[in-house]
This record gives sequence, C-alpha cells and structure tokens, in this order.
Amino acid sequence: MGGAPQRPVVKRTARAILLDVPAESAGDPQAPADLIMIKRTKPGRPPYWITPGGGVEPGDPTVVDALHRELHEELGGKVTDVVPAFVDTVPEGTEGGVKVQHFFVCRLESMDPSQRHGPEVEQPCGEYEIVRLPFTLRGVTSVNVVPASLRAYLAANVEGVRTLLAGDLG
Repeated sequence: MGGAPQRPVVKRTARAILLDVPAESAGDPQAPADLIMIKRTKPGRPPYWITPGGGVEPGDPTVVDALHRELHEELGGKVTDVVPAFVDTVPEGTEGGVKVQHFFVCRLESMDPSQRHGPEVEQPCGEYEIVRLPFTLRGVTSVNVVPASLRAYLAANVEGVRTLLAGDLG
C-alpha cells in the first residue's frame, strides 16, 4: 500500500447545522424550519454566513461536548437531537496539516443571546450577528454560506438533513 503519507490533523471543529423546528415536526421535510446561522462581517470583506460552533479544545471530553460548549458561548443556546451529518477536511497551516470540521444536525431547544460569552463576543473581529434563514433550497443558497462544501451539501440535501431529526434512525 503506497501513496502519499497521511496528513496530520492539526485542528478539529464542531459545528451545528442548527434547525429551529418544533419537536413534533422535526422529521417532516415539508414542515417549516429556520436554519440558525451567524452572519460574519469583517472590515474590508463582504459578509459571509457560518454555522455556529468552533474548535475542539483539550478540555472537551468529546467533539459533541465541544459543540454544546460552543453553542452556549456563541448563541446562549441549548440543542437536542445531535446527529452527525457531514465532515469537511481542509488544509490548515503551512506544514501540510489539515483541519477536520465535524457538522452535526441539531434541533434548537432554547437560545438566549444575552448569555453569549467567549472571544467572539468579548473581543470580536468584526460583527457576529445571529440570523435565521428559511431552511429551504432558496434560503441556503441566498447567502454566502462558508465553507462552500457545506453550502453545496445543504443545497443538495435540504430534505435529507431534515429526516436526520426524524427519530427513526435507530
């Protein structure tokens, strides 16, 4: 088995494809839902939209624990029905390493922006605005969602992502 050596994972993140949908219609791909995003505005750059979440830290027992911590920091949020959905691997740094971004579909349980804390709130680089987009093909393609791989995944899988919250996956 030859080939290129494995690239070292130098960073991992946990990010939420966070849907605000009532529990009774969570798995119904036709029921209305909002996608909770963060609109990032940095000086001298056009705005872009990211999913809430961030880096896995040494004190996080699991990637899912990191997700819960990050959602509380960035949104004052709590989630349920956390289901792995998508992984994106991108180059990171100059030494040939990669960043692995874990995306989880989650249902919003509660959100209190007054409870936001952490570096994004206390020492922001630009603006972090919590926004709601309709979780539809038009909604997810109407803004500059990054990374582009996530935007493409969501555009191709709106109905499928909704069924990850159906409760019948086993």
